Amino acid sequence: MEGIPHPIPRTVEEVFTDLKGRRSGLIKALTTDVDKFYQQCDPEKENLCLYGLPNETWEVNLPVEEVPPELPEPALGINFARDGMQEKDWLSLVAVHSDSWLLAVAFYFGARFGFGKNERKRLFQMINDLPTIFEVVTGNVKQPKDQSATHNGSGKSKSSAKASRQSEPQSKMVKMSLPSKDEDESGEEDEEDDEQGATCGACGDSYGTDEFWICCDICERWFHGKCVKITPAKAEHIKQYKCPSCSSKRARV
Repeated sequence: MEGIPHPIPRTVEEVFTDLKGRRSGLIKALTTDVDKFYQQCDPEKENLCLYGLPNETWEVNLPVEEVPPELPEPALGINFARDGMQEKDWLSLVAVHSDSWLLAVAFYFGARFGFGKNERKRLFQMINDLPTIFEVVTGNVKQPKDQSATHNGSGKSKSSAKASRQSEPQSKMVKMSLPSKDEDESGEEDEEDDEQGATCGACGDSYGTDEFWICCDICERWFHGKCVKITPAKAEHIKQYKCPSCSSKRARV
């Protein structure tokens, strides 16, 4: 990430100010500037990152070439997931990673400049008083006032949301994992043959029942989730999964 150098924060207050500036930029990208952000995250491009800058601006750019980087890096390749899931789910995913990145940067400064226990605690409390980017993007900002009313009013919606979310992943995970042994007996023999003969398209290892697997919807090859960096949680939000090979083939066309 290139640009005008920013002052390095050295105190708790300076680190918090730096975080608020970066946070504001990230929120702009995911809300008011969302159309521009969406267009810049072209899946045909290389791995892209979303950076929030201390001056309350944002940019989508390639990761820094310096190894190790001067600062912790944001999530890599956010553009690849853009067309594989609903826009709101994709924005929520980027928001979660952005929240994690802000904490990483803030406590990197804390570690670099020797913040003690009390300073780290104070910094976290200051950060914790702010709504997360995920809460802002999804509209689930918690209101500090009338907490009892908020809890009573949101309890039902949260429980119903959990119920709907729990029902969705089950159907999606059927696509994302190899057939289970509990399915109908009529297809049991065929399924066992498929499982025993399946190998990971990335590492070549055979299928294991204790590992998460995902199938490419283009070439229909199976992969270890760890080999293609897809977790069960991320798989729940993917409508059509394309393995790295199929993604690169599309980029060359």
